[in-house]
Amino acid sequence: MPDHEHIRISVEVNLFFQRIMKEHLFFLQTNLQPAAHKYIEKANTLKKRFEQLLNETLPCARGVVSESAIQSNEFVTPYTLKAEDVNSRLTGASIDTGITKREQTLTCSSPHYDNQCLSASVDNLNHNSLHLLQETISFQKYLLSQSSNCNIFISLYPQMLDHDTREAEHYLGILKGLLSDRPPKETLCDELNFWNTIMAEHAEFIDGMLDPTEADLKKTAEATAKKFEKLVNECIYTAEEQILQTSLYATEEIRSFKTKATEGLLACRIKSIIPPLLADHVLREANHYLRLMKMNECCGLR
Repeated sequence: MPDHEHIRISVEVNLFFQRIMKEHLFFLQTNLQPAAHKYIEKANTLKKRFEQLLNETLPCARGVVSESAIQSNEFVTPYTLKAEDVNSRLTGASIDTGITKREQTLTCSSPHYDNQCLSASVDNLNHNSLHLLQETISFQKYLLSQSSNCNIFISLYPQMLDHDTREAEHYLGILKGLLSDRPPKETLCDELNFWNTIMAEHAEFIDGMLDPTEADLKKTAEATAKKFEKLVNECIYTAEEQILQTSLYATEEIRSFKTKATEGLLACRIKSIIPPLLADHVLREANHYLRLMKMNECCGLR
């Protein structure tokens, strides 16, 4: 991989996933019970370390990230800052909103990726992200085990804890590929199945966290989950290019659904136990997946 591509991809991957990881930890921190205070503190500590990594990634990003990545709204959306403010105020847990404000000003002008110093910084960033990610994965797996054995109570679905861990392991695989300059050996169907499963589970979580009176929204969420589950099953025997196109259309639909849900939650128009930041979080993941598909319609996702 050419140096400038390695730098660009590294920065874009870390900008997206570091935020996703620190929000996973925020949700753990705010859904654990007071009796599990040592785990709450651990989640908070890991969250702050990801925030520090984001603060280190941002100086590398200006003039490096692509316009398509910025325009995709996968790093931040128009709703992120307000969602952070609302969730921090209502939970009492801290969020470094300065990161979001700086990301809102990102541009792709004045590229400087041929700078040898930047290349060294990005390699160091990938190493530091990998080590923190490995620690986070171990912590999340431990919490899932403790929850499954009824040693702690956490107001998140066990499937959501497993979901978050699978996303972290996906990020870990990408980082290992960047550090070895050998991308993971995955077929297009493998990558589509990963993200289609993630989208299906998002719809299931939304369905399960909506108030029972939100019948229309729950019906839409259930139908959306089934649509993505069908895509995963069909990828085994259907042409990959066809599944790619169908996945793209389905993801555009779920992005629209998630956008309306985020707006409705922030305006307090939807009855649910969905934190607005979680709605914005899954919206950004749909935006990321859409950019991957649009960027690689003809040649696969990697």
